[in-house]
Amino acid sequence: MSDPAALRRWRLVLGRYAERSIPGDGMSQAERRADRALDYLYAREMERRGLRRDRQRAGGIGSMDPSQLTALNWLGELRALFPQSVYEAVQAHAIENLEMTELLSSPAVLDALEPNKDLLKALLAFKGTAGPAMRAKIREVTRKVVEDITRRLKPRVEAAMAGRPNRFRRSQVKSQQTFDWRATIRDNLKNWDAERKVVIADRLRFHGRSRRRLQWTIILCVDQSGSMLSSTIYAAVMASILAALPAVEVKLIVFDTSVVDLSAEVHDAVEVLMSVQLGGGTDIASALEYCEGLVTQPSRTILALISDFEEGGSVSRMLAAIRRLASARTTLIGLGALSDDAAPVYDRRMAERLAGSGMNVAALTPDRFAEWIGGIIA
Repeated sequence: MSDPAALRRWRLVLGRYAERSIPGDGMSQAERRADRALDYLYAREMERRGLRRDRQRAGGIGSMDPSQLTALNWLGELRALFPQSVYEAVQAHAIENLEMTELLSSPAVLDALEPNKDLLKALLAFKGTAGPAMRAKIREVTRKVVEDITRRLKPRVEAAMAGRPNRFRRSQVKSQQTFDWRATIRDNLKNWDAERKVVIADRLRFHGRSRRRLQWTIILCVDQSGSMLSSTIYAAVMASILAALPAVEVKLIVFDTSVVDLSAEVHDAVEVLMSVQLGGGTDIASALEYCEGLVTQPSRTILALISDFEEGGSVSRMLAAIRRLASARTTLIGLGALSDDAAPVYDRRMAERLAGSGMNVAALTPDRFAEWIGGIIA
């Protein structure tokens, strides 16, 4: 290629391993900084594949050696050089794909990281080995991410669970959705303007919303294996939102080979996530049997199993528990994923057996899950 700008872009894409074919001498100072920042991370992968880093670049520019960067300085460079979306993407690569655990071992470095779901997933996996200072920082990041997810999710959940319009009760809450045009016209017929042939409405009427009086129980049974971490985060937030609704009792159970009842902390998603212990095996049968003991009114109970369905315990016990719950008219759903992208990663053959035993099986985003629940208890 003869286009100098295109060559410089390819040089940035390929890194200093392309130095012999595309020398970096023609790059601007900003491009050199970007080259160094990207090399700090991605050269590690090349070295892992057996390629040696050539520290003597053409022109002898030794000051550009990425070894002179620290993790904290590197993050500062990323912020200064790239848009926020690129910064977050590179940060995610560093933590998830290239295992730069030094980013997670210093409170100062953690302060420089962008709090987001990807960072939270890494920190939750790391918190078991963290010291007191790092655990405090992890809790702080957890709180920020939970607040962000809650802020986006809560209005959608509340809208899905709000109830159907009640045409026999007037409301002080005025919105387009609750506007009662028939009652408005009826109450303002006395204001008919014969000349203009219009009704002048000086009193507007609005429908109320039905209030659900009979309590429902929602049991969230969450697999805390590492592959379900995104779903665990959303399940904790969903539980806290649902628990704040009237006439709904929420129970939150997490499991691996043991079963832990976190219902007492269900209002605090941060505390729930700090209590989660990732890893271990998977004993769905024992978790379902525990949840079975929590059911007192089967016809007014929803049990959501959030898991990849890779049972490490007794499959026959698991299926028997589902059949018992289904025959008692408990509403059952198995969620292979509960996240923004709802990308299912689960044992499909086992999911078919669950469905054959009386459990609905799906992969849902949180707002669609709320709509599903709202459709049942409306």
